[in-house]
Amino acid sequence: MQENLKSCTLEKFLEHKTLYYDKIDFSIVKNSWEILKNHIKLPFVIHIVGTNGKGSTGRFLAHYLYKKEYKVLHYSSPHISKFNERIWINGSDVSDNNLEEAHKKIQNILPLELLQKLTYFEYTTLIALFLSSNFDYIVLEAGLGGEFDATNVVENNLSLITTIDLDHQSFLGNSVEEIARTKMRACNNHMIVGYQIHNKVKLEAFKVKEQLEQEFGYLIDITFVEEFEKYTINDKFAKYLKRNLHLVIEALKYLKIDIDIKLFDDVTLQGRCQKIAPNITIDVGHNPLAAQVLKSEFEHKKIILIYNSYEDKDYKEVLRILKPIIKELIILEIEDKRIANKNNLLNICKDYNIMTTFNLEIKENEEYLVFGSFLVIEKFLKLIGFNEK
Repeated sequence: MQENLKSCTLEKFLEHKTLYYDKIDFSIVKNSWEILKNHIKLPFVIHIVGTNGKGSTGRFLAHYLYKKEYKVLHYSSPHISKFNERIWINGSDVSDNNLEEAHKKIQNILPLELLQKLTYFEYTTLIALFLSSNFDYIVLEAGLGGEFDATNVVENNLSLITTIDLDHQSFLGNSVEEIARTKMRACNNHMIVGYQIHNKVKLEAFKVKEQLEQEFGYLIDITFVEEFEKYTINDKFAKYLKRNLHLVIEALKYLKIDIDIKLFDDVTLQGRCQKIAPNITIDVGHNPLAAQVLKSEFEHKKIILIYNSYEDKDYKEVLRILKPIIKELIILEIEDKRIANKNNLLNICKDYNIMTTFNLEIKENEEYLVFGSFLVIEKFLKLIGFNEK
C-alpha cells in the first residue's frame, strides 16, 4: 500500500488510515498544514467545540451564510451514509470529483512520510481546509476535543462553544472542568459560549482566557449567550435546537450580518431529531446529554426505541434517562468492535424492566426513535431502504 500512496484514490487511501488521532501525533497534522497552507488562501475560520450540538449549530450557521450569498464550507463528522456528507459546500455535499481533485493535489504537495502518518480524521480535515481556499468562511466542527484536535491546526477567528458535559473522558478528562478546559483552549480570538447545563463551564471560560493570554499573548474576548427564548424556531425542528439557533444568531451579530429568522426554515439537519416519516425520528446523539433532550422532546409519549451503543458510552445512564418514555426497545445488531457487548445491554434492560427484542418491525400505529450512534442510524436507514432526496 505505502508504495502506491501517491497514486491511490481517496477511498483506498482512507481504508488504510487509523480513524482516531492522539495528542502526541498533533505535530504530524501541524507539520502537514505548514506545507499545505502555502498553496491556499484560508477564509475566515469559525471553530465549533462542545459536547453536543456542534453539527446542528454548524449547519444552521453555514446555511445562513450561504443564503446571504457568502461562499462557505462546513466541515463536520462523522457521516451517516456517505463520506461526502462531511464537507458541505455552498448548499450541497461535496462532489466525488472535487474530493478526488483535492486529494490528488494534496498527495502531490505533501511528502510521503507525512502522508503515511496522517490519520483518517487529520487527512479529511486537510482536504476540507484545502477545498475552502478563497471562500469567505469555513465552519470547522471539532472531532473529539479542542486544543489538540486536527481542526485546531489553523488559527480560528471565532470560537463557538456548544453545551459541554461529560463524554470521551478517557481522552478529554474526568471532570466537566477538565473537558471544558481542553475544548476551550482551542480559542485564538473571540469566544461565544452557548447554552450550558453546568455553571462551572462559564467559570472555566474565564480561567482559559487568563491562561491563553499569559501563555501565548492572545487577547481573548468572551460573549455569553444569556437568552434562549428570544427567537422562535420553525415547528419542524426539535425544541432543543432553539438553543443552538441562539448561539448561531449571536455569531451572526458578531459578524455584523443582519438577522432574518425565516432563512433558517429550509435548513436540513440530517440525523438531528429528524423525522424521516410521520412515526419515525432518527437522532445521532449517543450520550446522556442527548438522552436528556430527547426525553424532553418526547415527554408524555411512549416510543419504541431502536438502539445500540458504542462500548465506551454510558449506555446504562442513557437507558435510565430514557426509561420513562420507552414502551419497548429493539436492539439493532451491528458488527463493529466498538459496539457494546450484547449481554451487557440485555442485562441493563432487564434491570430497568425494559421489554427488549431484536426483531425490527415498523408498525404504522407506533412511534419510533432510532438513537445511539451514527452507526445505528446508518444501519437502520439501509435496512428500511431510505433515500433522502
